[in-house]
Order: sequence, then structure tokens, then C-alpha cells
Amino acid sequence: MDTMMIAICMGLYYWFARLRLGYTLSGMLVQPLAVAVFVGVITGDMTNSMIIGAGMQLVYLGVTSTPGGNVPSDPALAACIAIPIAVQANMDPNMAIVLAIPFGVIGVFVDQLRRTLNAIWVHMADKYAEQDNTRGIMLCAFLYPALLGLAIRFPVVFAANYFGQSVVEKFLALMPHWLTHSFELMGGILPALGFAITIMVIGKKSLLPYFIAGFFAVLYLKVDIMAMAIFGTCAAFLVKNMAKSEGE
Repeated sequence: MDTMMIAICMGLYYWFARLRLGYTLSGMLVQPLAVAVFVGVITGDMTNSMIIGAGMQLVYLGVTSTPGGNVPSDPALAACIAIPIAVQANMDPNMAIVLAIPFGVIGVFVDQLRRTLNAIWVHMADKYAEQDNTRGIMLCAFLYPALLGLAIRFPVVFAANYFGQSVVEKFLALMPHWLTHSFELMGGILPALGFAITIMVIGKKSLLPYFIAGFFAVLYLKVDIMAMAIFGTCAAFLVKNMAKSEGE
């Protein structure tokens, strides 16, 4: 697939993922791993897409919404721009993670612009409510915000993917080795920061032993990560059931 089609597909994906058609679907589609699967399908390079997406997912593990639904960074925009560009430019996964961070911050400003402009439809819906116009209220609640989201979100991702690959390739060619290596090191540190933020979000010291046990089981006992995830899920259910039984 050529660059033009990839840019169009990624722009439409970002718009659709941010439509928030249900918390479960929206929560899944905006994650870097889900974006990586889509990028792998349209580029034909599923391996590199998933490697980059998995590393990026670790960075955004602890990202949660603040009061009002605001987020400090937009993982969907970061992934929709950084993963396709990194795959097409054969970029090192760690450097791709560093590339994603600024785009995630830009996504916050894009969302703030959307929220501000969406106030137009709120006032319009008030007028339709006075006229007892149910159809008009539904259009203001769903169709108009969706079209506005397309007008705001699609161009950002399309332009970044269409023009970004050549710019990134030229930039990488001009970068000295020591600077490139520095970015790779930073990209390796960011997933650890994601883990640290996740621990802070959990905020329960009683759960830290489980986290540490799982980490060392994977590192020293060479337990497969998927197997460790299954064991952890079972342990969580057992602990929850035991706590429930003691409470009763």
C-alpha cells in the first residue's frame, strides 16, 4: 500500500477510534497495541508493527483521565502517527517510542479544540429542545460532533503520515550516531516509566508484592509472559474470593 493510502487509512482510523462508540470499543481501539495490529495489516509488516506497538503500550499503561475526561497525553494520536512512520522508515523501535511522545501531547490540544467547538451543538440542541424537535437534538448529539471530529482529527494524522516519512528519513540521515543512540536509550527508559506510573495509579502497597513476584518470575525463572498473565489473573480471582469470604 502506498503512502497516500496509508495516510488516509490512519486518518480514518484515528477519527473512528475517537468517536467513543461505547467505552469498551473506544477503550480498545485507542490503545497502541490495537493501532499496531491495524498498521501491520495495511503495511504488511505485522512483526515490526507489534514490536513498536508493544513498547509504546508500556509507556501509556498508567495514562488515566483526570476530572472532566482530560488526559495528559493521547496514545491514539501518538500511535497512529509514530507506528506507520517507524515501520515504513525501518526505524529502531526505541527511537519510534521517543518519536511518539510529542504527538501524544499534540493530541491533547486537538481534543481541547474539538471540545470547544462542540459547544456550538449544545446551544443548537437547546433551541431544538424548545421546538420539541427530537431529530434535531439527535443530530446535534451524534452526527454533527462526528463530522466535526472528522474535520479536526483526520487532517492532522493524514498530513503527518503523508509528509512525515520523508521528513523523518532525512532527519535520521542527518543525525549523528551519538544523538541517535541517546534517543534509543531514552526509548528504552520510557516503558519503565510507564510501569512506574501504573504502580502509582494502583496506589496500594499491599499489591506491590504481586507485581514484584511476577517481574522476577519472568526475569529469572524465564516464565512466559502470557503464562504469567494467566497465573496473575487466577491469583487475582483467588485473592478476591478469599477476601469476599472473610468479609461475609
